[in-house]
Amino acid sequence: MRLRTLPAGAASLATAALLLVPGLASLQQPSRAATAAGAAIGRQSFVAEAVRRAAPAVVTIDTERTVATGGGGGLPRGLLADPLFRQFFGMPQVRQQPLQRTERGQGSGFIYQSDGLILTNAHVVERTDRVTVGLQNGRSVEGRVVGIDSLTDLAVVRLEGKGPWPVASLGNSDALQVGDWAIAVGNPFGLDQTVTLGIVSSLNRNASKLGITDKRLDLIQTDAAINPGNSGGPLLNASGEVVGINTLVRSGPGAGLGFAIPINRARGIASQLVSSGRATHPFIGVGLEAGGGGARVMAVQPGGPAAAAGLRVGDVITSAGGRRVQTPAELVAAVEAAGVGRPLDLSVLRQGTSFSIQVVPAEMVRRGG
Repeated sequence: MRLRTLPAGAASLATAALLLVPGLASLQQPSRAATAAGAAIGRQSFVAEAVRRAAPAVVTIDTERTVATGGGGGLPRGLLADPLFRQFFGMPQVRQQPLQRTERGQGSGFIYQSDGLILTNAHVVERTDRVTVGLQNGRSVEGRVVGIDSLTDLAVVRLEGKGPWPVASLGNSDALQVGDWAIAVGNPFGLDQTVTLGIVSSLNRNASKLGITDKRLDLIQTDAAINPGNSGGPLLNASGEVVGINTLVRSGPGAGLGFAIPINRARGIASQLVSSGRATHPFIGVGLEAGGGGARVMAVQPGGPAAAAGLRVGDVITSAGGRRVQTPAELVAAVEAAGVGRPLDLSVLRQGTSFSIQVVPAEMVRRGG
C-alpha cells in the first residue's frame, strides 16, 4: 500500500470536516486536563522528589555563646573598679559595663534517628551555651549537645521535646562514584531549606591536602554550592538519601569547591558520641605519601607505635590487616578499623625485601573537643 500526501487545500478541507463532526475532534486531541497533568509530570524533577523525602528532617540550628570582651583600654578590671583610682583620674563613678557579650550563630543539621538525634558539624555547636533547633513545620525545640568530635568536625545534638520526629534516610557513601548527582540542602545565610545541585567531583579528598591540618578526614568533593549556614546539612544522592554532611567550602584558589564528610564515616563517630560522649582515634605515628606501590613512610614519630614496631623512613606499607594498601587513606582506614590497642599486621617493603611487622595503634591525643 502506497501512502499519498494530500495537497494543501485538501488537507485544510479534511481538518475542517474533522472539526465539524461532533465528538470526533475530542478523540484526536488531548483534553485540557490531560495536557495540564502531563505538563505537571514533566516539570517534576528527581531533585524535587529527593528533597521532598529528606526535607522534613533537615533543621536549622541557632546557637548562643557568651564570649569575653575587652574594655577599659587594656587596664586591669580590678583597677578600674577601685573608687580611689577612678577619683584620682577623674573617671565618673558609674556602674562598670559587663566585659562579656552574647554571640549568635547558625548552621544546619538533620535528624537521623527517631528518638530525636541530630547530626551536624562540630564547629556549629562547640562552645555554645544554648542550642535551639528549628524544624520545617515551624516548630522550635531546645537541643542538647550529646557529644563533639573536633577532629572529624562532627557533633550529635538531641532534641529535648516530644516527637514523633521526621527522620532522614541514610545512604551508603562507599557506593558513590564520581559523576553521581549531589544535592546540598541547608539554611545558608539563614534562608530556610535552600537546595543546590551538582555532581560528585572527587572522592577521598584528604583534608590535609586542602591545608586543613587539624582534621582527620577524607572528604567528598562536589560542585554543588555550599554556603555559610549550609554547614551540617545533608548532601543527598538522587534517591534523597543522605550520603554526606556538608562541612566547608574552599576559598582562594579553587574557590567554589564544596566538601562533605562521608555518611559512613559519620555513622561510626556518631555511635561513639552517643554511647560515651566522645570519639577515639587510633594512630601509629607516621607521615605518609603514595608511592612504591603502597603507602610510603616519610616520617616516623619518635616514641610512637610505628617507631616501637620498627618502621623506618622509606619503608613502603603494602598491606594492613590482610588487605592491600595502595594509598595513605587506605592505611588510615585500616588503622581506624583496628582500633586503639588492637594489634595490626603490616606487610612492608624495605629496599626490595618484604617482611611483616605488627603495630599496636595508640589513641591520638587532641586539643579541646
